[in-house]
Amino acid sequence: MSIERTATASQSQLLLSLINSADSALSKSQAQVASGKVSTDYTGLGDKVSLLEAARTAATKSDAYQANTTLAIDQANLQDTQLSSLSDLANQLRQAITQAVANGDGSSLPSEAQSVFEQASQILNAKDANGNYLYGGDKDNTAPLNVTSLAQLAALPSVASAFSNGTLKKSVAVGDGQTVQLGVLASDAGTALLQTLKDIATFDAGPTGNFAGSTALTKPQSDFLTAELPSAIGAAQSVNSVAADNGFVFNQLKDAADHQQALSTLYTGFVSNLENVDLPTAITQLNQNQVALQAALQVSSRLGQISLLNFLGAPTATA
Repeated sequence: MSIERTATASQSQLLLSLINSADSALSKSQAQVASGKVSTDYTGLGDKVSLLEAARTAATKSDAYQANTTLAIDQANLQDTQLSSLSDLANQLRQAITQAVANGDGSSLPSEAQSVFEQASQILNAKDANGNYLYGGDKDNTAPLNVTSLAQLAALPSVASAFSNGTLKKSVAVGDGQTVQLGVLASDAGTALLQTLKDIATFDAGPTGNFAGSTALTKPQSDFLTAELPSAIGAAQSVNSVAADNGFVFNQLKDAADHQQALSTLYTGFVSNLENVDLPTAITQLNQNQVALQAALQVSSRLGQISLLNFLGAPTATA
């Protein structure tokens, strides 16, 4: 009669199950430590998958809105710089008229008016990084200002004929159902200034004009410039008003960009909480799983070697 091992089949089956479970847990913790993720596939995330994808979609949308808003901020900032320059030009023209009346000398006024016109033309026909006219509105492939000299401007029936820009200002989406009107039209920014320039050029070409031909203003010239001064002041105020509106838009865009950045951070953090593991915790769990597997293997090995002989005493000699 042979002496069998004390371990039963059910005990062995239980130990094998424990070993498989410990091995599976060890493999999972090793993968988490290596990847930094809770799971490398959706199976390991269970019922969190739908939440994870919703958060990812929301984060991506916020990033897209923020990118669009950032480009719009750059455009509004560029417009602010150019409108400030346009305002300076309007004030320069006003000052030139004031000095001509005060000094009784308008000989330099035509050249100053021409210089203001050329610089204003460059601003009103400025292009963005994509080659589109910045102040063209919905007609951004056509030069908003269609005259190239004061003589051409003076020959027009009205200042409105000098502008070829569209009538619709550009807008940018900064959030779900939220848009900000961004564009500035050349006609809005430049009409008052060009009206003053047209008035000067038209008078100068008339029978009582010719400012450059004399160092002393005639009475008709002085009367004209005195009457034109309020128009020059109004032109500067008009440009300042457009610049102020653009500044308000700039602040709106900045607030929208900050809001989208906050949302992106929130959603990105939510995604991280769902799919990323806490590495210190994961490493601790890895060590525990290694110990658990090693213990299960050792118990299984020792149990398979135990028999009744381990518990029987040594045989005694008989007479």
